[in-house]
Amino acid sequence: MEIVSPLPGTEPSRDCLRCPRLVAFRRQCRVDHPDWWNAPVYAFGDPDGWLAFAGLAPGKHGANRTGRPFTGDYAGDLLFATLAEFGLSEGIYDARVDDGLRLQGAIIVNSVKCLPPQNKPTPAEIASCRPFFERQLAALPNLRVIIALGRIAHDAALRAAGARLAAYPFAHGAVHALADGRYLVDSYHCSRYNTNTGRLTPPMFADVFRTALILRDQTSERNSSTTAR
Repeated sequence: MEIVSPLPGTEPSRDCLRCPRLVAFRRQCRVDHPDWWNAPVYAFGDPDGWLAFAGLAPGKHGANRTGRPFTGDYAGDLLFATLAEFGLSEGIYDARVDDGLRLQGAIIVNSVKCLPPQNKPTPAEIASCRPFFERQLAALPNLRVIIALGRIAHDAALRAAGARLAAYPFAHGAVHALADGRYLVDSYHCSRYNTNTGRLTPPMFADVFRTALILRDQTSERNSSTTAR
């Protein structure tokens, strides 16, 4: 199945050479798993949406295999179930790129487009991929709220907004009013590790969505950094 980005002109090429370590890992995956996507993973969702999820990077058996963010691994099970709960998707998620799922009002963009070994991109790789991430956030005309899934995504979103990282500390549930009028909401990543250890529970994750919905309609009293109650 052909995969088309909702943000054409913002994606790296399938054979992007910016990060030598990630290129080598990609090439090895193509040898080991020739039927997988094994390429930079495109954004997924509604380009006219008000909400963006800033993810970390593709998972090996998830997005790197299927070609769609969070599709095919445990993190996607929780993310897409919660999106459906809050009316932000249409169709049934079936962990396949051809399951017909669509997002409504929301889009997913990863801060790193290619699969990193051990799911840990280096600072240099994050910086190298930053232009694509920033280009995609800038291409969303109706974006009002960004949910950062983890610290790396939080930092990437702040850099994209030209903000000073020290002024906006990461904390689950924290809300940061950015200078461009958008809001950044922090969440622990919906990874299997975080959910298995209880660091992130489904009710905690749902609370982040509720905060985003409140902020969508909030137009006044914008502080530089607050925590939603």
